[in-house]
Amino acid sequence: MASKFYLDDTPEDVKDAKGLHMVTLGTPNGKKVQIMLEELKEKYGTEFTFTMLDIRTNDQKKDWFLRLNPNVLIDNTKTPPFSVMETSAELLYLLKEFDKEDEFGFKDELERNQCLQWLFFWHGSGAPIEGQLNWFSKMAPSVDELAINRFKNEVMRVFGVLEIHLSGKYTGETRDYLAGNGNGRYSVADIGTWPWVSGWDFSGQIKEEDMKQFPHMVKWLERIGERSAVKKGCDKKYQFW
Repeated sequence: MASKFYLDDTPEDVKDAKGLHMVTLGTPNGKKVQIMLEELKEKYGTEFTFTMLDIRTNDQKKDWFLRLNPNVLIDNTKTPPFSVMETSAELLYLLKEFDKEDEFGFKDELERNQCLQWLFFWHGSGAPIEGQLNWFSKMAPSVDELAINRFKNEVMRVFGVLEIHLSGKYTGETRDYLAGNGNGRYSVADIGTWPWVSGWDFSGQIKEEDMKQFPHMVKWLERIGERSAVKKGCDKKYQFW
């Protein structure tokens, strides 16, 4: 069965992997899964391996990778192996299959739904916008001020949504984390959002002065950034640059 899952040119470290195996690039999306796996390892001793995808050699366009799906997490404990694409779906898969105590999720259905709301908010509203700002600022062949201003303003808007939520502006109760009752509890909602927001300065368009209007969000960034698994999930071993 596995021979149909992997192709002849699939790298050996992918083909021979046991258990959980991640193919990553160390981008903000990749960091989500890197952090989640490191959190599971600290909490449960969950083992995993990983392969770095090298876009310099167009690995992302090769058949072996496309066969597995983009942004891939492979669960070799299934027969045949099961691959998961889209990083938010990968977080939810790991939550369901490997977080037996709901350390990074919620048993209460309303809290669970709140967690999904914020996970999907960033997946659909935050990451694409910030990604566009990064591209037009760093990779576009020519400067497009209209696009840069448009996407910077949108990034600032979604940062503002996070600030309102964390500050408790309309609830009267400040929050430490995005989801959960009271002050909230660290969860996949935070894991799915933090890698992008923590890279706010990558585009070069957002300055420290801009960030002063989001004090609660900045404290949230610092709070999560101090977690040992978050530090491990952002380690240079996950980057080519």
